[in-house]
Amino acid sequence: MAGILKAPGVFSITPHKVSVCVLLQVYAGPNQLCIPYPFSTVSQHNRLGLYLLALTKSCDDILEPKLEDLINQLREIWTSEDWLTDHLTSRLSSLSSADDLFNFFTEMRGILAGVENGVVEDDQIILDPNSNLGIFVRRCILAFNLLSFEGVCHLLTNISLYRKEVLSGHVPYEDELVDSGRDIESTTDYENMDLENFVYERVTEEIEAKRRAGKKIPFHLHASRTLVSLVEDFKIPEKTKFKESCKLKEASPYQASMDDLFKDMDGVFLCSNWQIQGYLSQQADAIEKECNSLPLNAFELILRQLESLAPELHRVHFLRYLNCLHHDDYTAALENLHKYFDYSAGIEGCDIASSSGNNNFGRYEVALLYLGMLHFHFGHPKQALEVLAEAVRVSQQHGNDSCLAYTLAAICNLLSEIGITSTSRLLGSSYSPIASMGTSFSVQQQQFMLLRESLKRAESLKLKRLVASNHLTLAKFHLLHVQRPLLSFGPKASMKLKTCPVNVCKELRLSSSLITEFNTENSVMMIDGAQSTAWLKQLHKLIGSSVFVDESSEIRSNADSFFAQPSSVPGSVLQLVGSSYLVRATAWEMYGSAPLARINSLVYATCFTDNSSSADAALAYGKLIKHLATYKGYKAAFAALETTEDRFMSVSKSQMLMLKLQLLHEHSLHRGQLKVAQCLCDELGFLASPVTGVDMDLKIEASLRHARTLLAAKQFSKAAAVAQSLFCMCYKFNLHVQNANVLLLLAEIHKKSGNAVLGLPYALACLSFCQSFNLDLLKASATLTLAELWLSLGASHAKRALTLTHSALPMILGHGGLELRARAYITEAKCYLSDPCFSVSENPDVVLDPLGQASEDLQLIEYHELAAEAFYLMSIIYDKLGKSNEREEAAASFRTHITALDDPQDETNEQYN
Repeated sequence: MAGILKAPGVFSITPHKVSVCVLLQVYAGPNQLCIPYPFSTVSQHNRLGLYLLALTKSCDDILEPKLEDLINQLREIWTSEDWLTDHLTSRLSSLSSADDLFNFFTEMRGILAGVENGVVEDDQIILDPNSNLGIFVRRCILAFNLLSFEGVCHLLTNISLYRKEVLSGHVPYEDELVDSGRDIESTTDYENMDLENFVYERVTEEIEAKRRAGKKIPFHLHASRTLVSLVEDFKIPEKTKFKESCKLKEASPYQASMDDLFKDMDGVFLCSNWQIQGYLSQQADAIEKECNSLPLNAFELILRQLESLAPELHRVHFLRYLNCLHHDDYTAALENLHKYFDYSAGIEGCDIASSSGNNNFGRYEVALLYLGMLHFHFGHPKQALEVLAEAVRVSQQHGNDSCLAYTLAAICNLLSEIGITSTSRLLGSSYSPIASMGTSFSVQQQQFMLLRESLKRAESLKLKRLVASNHLTLAKFHLLHVQRPLLSFGPKASMKLKTCPVNVCKELRLSSSLITEFNTENSVMMIDGAQSTAWLKQLHKLIGSSVFVDESSEIRSNADSFFAQPSSVPGSVLQLVGSSYLVRATAWEMYGSAPLARINSLVYATCFTDNSSSADAALAYGKLIKHLATYKGYKAAFAALETTEDRFMSVSKSQMLMLKLQLLHEHSLHRGQLKVAQCLCDELGFLASPVTGVDMDLKIEASLRHARTLLAAKQFSKAAAVAQSLFCMCYKFNLHVQNANVLLLLAEIHKKSGNAVLGLPYALACLSFCQSFNLDLLKASATLTLAELWLSLGASHAKRALTLTHSALPMILGHGGLELRARAYITEAKCYLSDPCFSVSENPDVVLDPLGQASEDLQLIEYHELAAEAFYLMSIIYDKLGKSNEREEAAASFRTHITALDDPQDETNEQYN
């Protein structure tokens, strides 16, 4: 007997729910104070409350337990007497007409706390309407009130059939109220007593047979899914009966209990949906990580049994696809993948149920949403926007507000990831707010309005994950764009054109607060299969009551395992929270705080990599490796890269591959290996998509490195042309943060080409961009470049250059890398040496100390050009001081770096290969 099948997805009143309501009346009667009858202790009362909590949480399962199963469970946990089971069956017997049902549910209103209940005594037991039990009662009352007269009659018939399945008779409820002292046996019909003994003997024989075969005796056979999940790890030892002095074994591992269930599946209902979904997810991870961990036929047998018992588990087809794929059965793998798509289309991924309830048109808008995301994933932004605009129109036509909210969010993500100059042709005809804008608003303003509209809809529909995702996208928007007023005119119009870091932090906090939704009992985000990780890892939530304590034994039963509910956070929520830490790391990188950027990357790599995508995990590791290269040198960075690149190299356009090319390119430039640097730069450019607007960050990175390679080769005109073209492209797509880097590069090109006057406007423009976007570290670097430009104009500007250098030193020394710190030290020494008022003989340490520190930092990154300049200045100073030995030592180091720069060694080591 697996249970009673009910219609999935609809909360309808059933005989089982009526039974639970009867027990709730016993637990919290309207006129009962303190500890109600028949409870003698608070522990007994708490025991029933926890059991009812498990029952209410299992009422959404497809199969419901029969009355016989419910009575058996009550007898197992309520061992003192049979009053509770007798009261349940008697109360059900009293429901013989529609008026009885109406009066029953009217009485149920009395156990809920409310204004209509009047004054509530301090010791009175009453249910909170917002608790799990209170919500269950309210749902039952609402479901009964929605029934037609015919539905009430059907319910009465079902209750009668439900009651007749009990093998023993019970006294009617009215007789119990009239004369509770009357002998019950004299008024009860025992016509099924022989049949009951026969069934009891059959069950006893079955248990004895399992005992002789050496198998474990399960705690129960036909409980509901959530109840089985609560007691999944309990195995009752031999010769144990359910009395107050029973001893419960310690919990066994989840996998073992699951294996035992699969060994004997005939007639035994498995586990809760949470556990089954968790088992499937665990096996999917095991197959992907260890290809040959499971035999093909053995696992196929398990999947067939699961499919026969629970046809609604469409993830079985996905596991069958993985199993066939890793055993090289590609035909069967493709067939099962198609089956998985057919059975799960529009079900997984997001809550996209139509608010109007009209499903005549199917899920066409959902298919359009997925198609647009597919176009975006494969680098076709124009087609993606067209399809998403059509999804907006169809969602509005069908009244699917959830799908509309997700579609708007997808459009916002697309606009933030790709370069696009106008959306009027694509969105103007489909979405009324965009159509009303006309063409006067920029792409960024349209994106901001779409983000706010999607966030508003998600909050009204209580789509918590979408709300968190929108807050995360808003944080990225505030990080990269200056927030301008939509209507900026008049004398009081704000002229403050700067990004607001406070808004970024606010949106990140709101996004991360999603995890607090799972700390409350009444979380609306509890979905099927979302918390299976807790069961697999046996993370039990402790409860304070000492239920099932064996007073005559030193062994305390594992009551927490019996009543504990899963407390783990779903993987999708952890992924969103982890993404917020990645955005934090990126924000602190832009703002210039290297320690905070590293801390947030470490938090993500430590806490969220198990639930993250491979791209996000690679991004976090890449940030940490970049930090090592910038602050510890390339040796430490390449050592860390070797330990991580094998994990991510299989991913197309892997972050590890791009990071490796970037590190090798910088290393080659510093060593003077320009041919190798150009080859690496070309290879980096080949990774970018040729489609306009796609992979903009990668294209900009490749162009920047190409210009720097030309600058290192002293091809100033070509480097300037590449930088000018890159500036025009960034300006076209409104990539202002990238434009700041391009302007700084143009200033460096003019500085090294000897045209310092032409480089000053670019450095000042870069400073203006840095102030607008709060790029503090880049601002310090631009200030240093400006000081170098002033210094190259002549000794008369040395004091101005020194003042600029000293203004940038706190930021550079606190957060700058090895190269930037070395540049600052060398510039400071050159300013002192160029000042006619400075005397080397009087204050030699003022210039020798920064030059010595710069030489040490530059040797770590093997930057031969700057290291040679530092040793050259040191040799001149030592010559003026008359220290010949130190001068010769510095000159020898200068000669070594100049030789390495003029005649670079083409090392064909493993890294370059």
